[in-house]
Amino acid sequence: MRFNYKRVLIGVIAASDILVVAAVLYFLCGSVDYSVNQKQNCHKIGVSYMTMNNEFYTILNEEIAAKVESEGDMFMLYDPALDEEKQLEQIDRMLDEKIDVLVVTPVNKETLTPALERARREGVRVIVVDSETDDEDIADCTIKSDNYNAGVQIGRLAAADGRKKRFVLLTHNTAKSGVDRIQGFKDTVASADNIEIVAELECEGQLELAEPALNDFIKTGRRFDAVFALNDLAAVGAVAALEENGLLENTEIYGVDGAPDAKGLIKENIMKATAAQFPTEIGKKTGDVIYELLAGKSVQKQILVPTELVDSENLDRYGVERWQ
Repeated sequence: MRFNYKRVLIGVIAASDILVVAAVLYFLCGSVDYSVNQKQNCHKIGVSYMTMNNEFYTILNEEIAAKVESEGDMFMLYDPALDEEKQLEQIDRMLDEKIDVLVVTPVNKETLTPALERARREGVRVIVVDSETDDEDIADCTIKSDNYNAGVQIGRLAAADGRKKRFVLLTHNTAKSGVDRIQGFKDTVASADNIEIVAELECEGQLELAEPALNDFIKTGRRFDAVFALNDLAAVGAVAALEENGLLENTEIYGVDGAPDAKGLIKENIMKATAAQFPTEIGKKTGDVIYELLAGKSVQKQILVPTELVDSENLDRYGVERWQ
């Protein structure tokens, strides 16, 4: 059966300068009530993930948006499309709009610090999701998956059967979440005699970059038996490259996310495993923290949401059609 990787592009949100969720957009917060749920003096919540070209952020965002909408507050969502300069400009724009809370996933944690420092000077609460900042004290709260342990889980499974495997790693070196997953894997297999890492290929966690990156590596003639991608989008790109070169049946593929497409590939015995994240839970926790901060309550500095390994043995427990 021929794998059609292009199906994963259905429903993917195209990158744009600004994406606003209509269901929660309230531009006017004056004396006229435009919604039965809207407060007269509403809070403004600004959000900037690193990209919306990843369903993980769509699912996470739905939970936050629903919470903000239920409180009758304004929700402003911007999409930097993996462009760090664009993210800085968009955050400045939201600060000019006098937001009360900034929820952000840094495109580049090192270059984001000045924008976050401005936010703190202006009394804006800062919540970092799915990553972390260069200065751990600058955020009121960081909420993310246990990304390092996701790599550990994949590393343990990869080494468990004792068979010799030469790995290609698909990376995203400016995203702390991706760096942690890859490092967790590398630290875990460092003492495994049967695991060798033969290459690390940058792909920014994007399907359309992972496929040509692996294609180019295959053309060098270097041998490998397995691929670990920092996320499931990149893993699907690897699947496409491997199929194109007739290598799919003899290569193990691992990812991180627990996305429906990846779980479908596990069911078809195309992917070996994924370390599942729980974007619904991260989104709900973020929504709760937003309103705890606005109420002046103390919150945890860091909240780690565990990941869980999903393979053919336990796939039925998670289901193929939905995120966790």
